[in-house]
Amino acid sequence: MSRVWYYFFISFLFLFQKGITACAQDQAMADSLVKVYESGEYEDEFSLLYEIAISQAKPEDVLYYADILIEKASSRDTVEIYLVNGYLQKGNGYKLQGKYSEALEAYFHAVELAQRFKLEERVGVLFISIGDTFTANKKFENAEKYYEQGIQAIRDSNDSLHLASALLNDGERYFYKKEFSKAMLRLEEAKPIFSKLNHERGLAYALGNLGMVYSELQKNELAKENLNNAIEILNTKEDNYANSVYYLYLAKIDLKENDFEHALNNAQKSLNLAENYSLMKETADASQMLFELHNQVGDRDSALFYHLKYIAARDSVRNLQVVEEIAEKAKDFEVNQKQMQIDLANQKNRNQKIMIFTTAIALIFIGILAAVLYRNNSFIRKTNQIIENERSKSDHLLKNILPEETVNELKEFGRVNAKRFDAVSVMFTDFKNFTSNAEHLAPEDLVKSLDYYFSYFDQIVDKYKLEKIKTLGDSYMCASGLPFPQEDHAERIVLAAMEMFRFVEKAKQIEDEKRIHFDMRIGISSGPVVAGIVGSKKFAYDIWGDTVNCASRMEYYSGIGKINITEYTHELIKDKFLFSDRGEIYVKNKGKMKMYFVEGIVDSEQSEVELSSRESD
Repeated sequence: MSRVWYYFFISFLFLFQKGITACAQDQAMADSLVKVYESGEYEDEFSLLYEIAISQAKPEDVLYYADILIEKASSRDTVEIYLVNGYLQKGNGYKLQGKYSEALEAYFHAVELAQRFKLEERVGVLFISIGDTFTANKKFENAEKYYEQGIQAIRDSNDSLHLASALLNDGERYFYKKEFSKAMLRLEEAKPIFSKLNHERGLAYALGNLGMVYSELQKNELAKENLNNAIEILNTKEDNYANSVYYLYLAKIDLKENDFEHALNNAQKSLNLAENYSLMKETADASQMLFELHNQVGDRDSALFYHLKYIAARDSVRNLQVVEEIAEKAKDFEVNQKQMQIDLANQKNRNQKIMIFTTAIALIFIGILAAVLYRNNSFIRKTNQIIENERSKSDHLLKNILPEETVNELKEFGRVNAKRFDAVSVMFTDFKNFTSNAEHLAPEDLVKSLDYYFSYFDQIVDKYKLEKIKTLGDSYMCASGLPFPQEDHAERIVLAAMEMFRFVEKAKQIEDEKRIHFDMRIGISSGPVVAGIVGSKKFAYDIWGDTVNCASRMEYYSGIGKINITEYTHELIKDKFLFSDRGEIYVKNKGKMKMYFVEGIVDSEQSEVELSSRESD
């Protein structure tokens, strides 16, 4: 078999469980949980819906219960984790159906929610799911980027089950690229982790995948041993997705050994399982195998039957994106044709009227025609001016939301590719006691207060050539070094942070009953990030990466009136500013990190002159 599509299924079987005892795609469990849900006798509806979604075997059932979970969780503010998991399972359902574009849309929305709700332990899992989807669609470069970030995030969280699952899935990329030795290293690392956790399904998949690797390496005996062991375990679990693939690999080995009887038997088992669970890709491959086997033994009627079944299954899994694009082009063509027909009919009517009026009263018509043309021309000029004004407003608004380079790319290509920036500094601000102060202020006054501070922060960001990313409640996020590189990105963002503090202190001296006076803290981190647009309707420019997470941590562990920076940021600006060394501080999910408070500028006058000179250059 030239295409190893097995990972298309297993890429999400283990990643979304809450514990070792969780059971992915256990239909018997799913049926039991559905009965509980339908009875209404349960305590935690969200947890129950999530368990039902991850236990379903059929893609349409996964999507059905994922949508219910999303709808229920969207109406509650305290169940953010289930809203994220709902979109995660929705992506899984689409991925099972081969709808990769829809799957990625659901996964990226889940990432956005997880970052918004600060559920960082889910981001690593989601990155692995995105990598799986890119791999299934053979976008290996994109997949590699998300696998690396996801595996590192999961290693940092010490989550053994998710780590084993991620290693299992990362082997897919090597398998597709026929780098079997690297694929085997991933599987060999995953296998003892599953065994130690007593996770029989995980162990079965590791064994089965090793069997597939051995098959590709022509080590048939080892391949059959591992595949049969995997099938035996999964049969006890009634987990037939992988067995559909494993039986087909056994049939492939039997065919190599000229054992047609066992080859036919194993290929038929594979097809039965694939058809029972509506797995189109598996149905196509098993049908193609049976066609070849029956053709070799001279059974032409059966060969023709399975060849037709293969054609039908293959056609059903054509790239949906291509089909949609063709349909959209056809739709546009039909609309244009109809518009042309209407225009031609209108033109014909106008020509007939012109001929009648010309024959009857030629001189009068010339005058009327001249007047009409003048008015039409004037109307067109005014209309074009209005359109141009509105276009200018739209462009201005879009450039306030997105970087100018991103706006130009979006207008030219209709989409924006994510980009990596290796030298960026990221800042987070936070107001102390914002929630308690907000309870005693009218909503209009609260928004007015935030607008007062954030509007001035926007001016500071423009002054130092930074890029505003977004605001989250009372938090203001910006970055330097993108979308255009800046060698002094760290120095610029620290100077901006100091000016923000000066403004906040100055605001305290202005008496206003309807404005809150805040104390503020700031965190800054430097390093690489990935930047791009999230969403297809309401565009949002955002950045991701460990640098962003570290900046958020720096803000959390900062002090009132303090700028807290990482060790790497300190190295970049240590000759420009004064610092107090805070030593190493334990940070959740990161371990001990060395931090510094920025206390002042070494030579404030010289620093301002240098910055002004660089800006003029």
